Amino acid sequence: MPMITTADGVEIFYKDWGTGQPIVFSHGWPLSSDDWDTQMLFFLQHGFRVIAHDRRGHGRSAQVADGHDLDHYADDLAAVTAHLDLHDAIHIGHSTGGGEVVRYLARHGEARVAKAAILAAIPPLMLQTESNPGGLPLSVFDDMQAQLAANRSEFFRAVASGPFYGFNRPGAEPDEALIQNWWRQGMMGSALAHYDGIVAFSQTDQTEDLKKITVPTLVMHGDDDQVVPYADSAPLSVKLLKNGTLKTYPGFPHGMPTTEAATINADLLEFIRA
Repeated sequence: MPMITTADGVEIFYKDWGTGQPIVFSHGWPLSSDDWDTQMLFFLQHGFRVIAHDRRGHGRSAQVADGHDLDHYADDLAAVTAHLDLHDAIHIGHSTGGGEVVRYLARHGEARVAKAAILAAIPPLMLQTESNPGGLPLSVFDDMQAQLAANRSEFFRAVASGPFYGFNRPGAEPDEALIQNWWRQGMMGSALAHYDGIVAFSQTDQTEDLKKITVPTLVMHGDDDQVVPYADSAPLSVKLLKNGTLKTYPGFPHGMPTTEAATINADLLEFIRA
């Protein structure tokens, strides 16, 4: 399997298909690069080079004990882009992967980057604080950690069959194959990485990160997102970005890159080619 070893000795798995302008995908919690299969095949067929890695502790990457925070996520992404010597790249991140992309651009600069897109992404901050009253209470994330620690398999099944894809909405028809694939990806990874990752994606304030970004950035979010609520994420991120564009999708769930792939892929392609 294609692997790189980071400066702190962590083996990171990655996929690298095709030629042309590179598009780099960063996946959400607790998944793997496999969550981008639909996008990678689509953009490969449109003449792009497509790259995705498994975050440390996730998928096929090393199940290490530490580094499950946005700084290390960004540094690992930087290690992949440097190893592959990518230039003029498009960076696309979903959910926690959106936070990873934002931290990567703020922490490592934009010299290798042409554009970015963040989908149903965690910035600026998910946690409710005095300065972020619209966020979610800490008890929500504490409960997630408690459920993961008690029975990770059951918890992951509940997330995938419920709020992630909106299958808990009235009239929704659950897709068993999607649910099982989500569960499969989650269970490949490390329980510790997933446990610590809940703190990383919920309590990292990326307000200052967003202010540093100057490349064109598309912010895409469904207004029925039950995982990263719309009002406290996408509209706030766009206000902080110097060159951001907001695209709101009525009724789309958190997992919209999968359930609404035709729409999302077409809009990403239009943004990239613009």
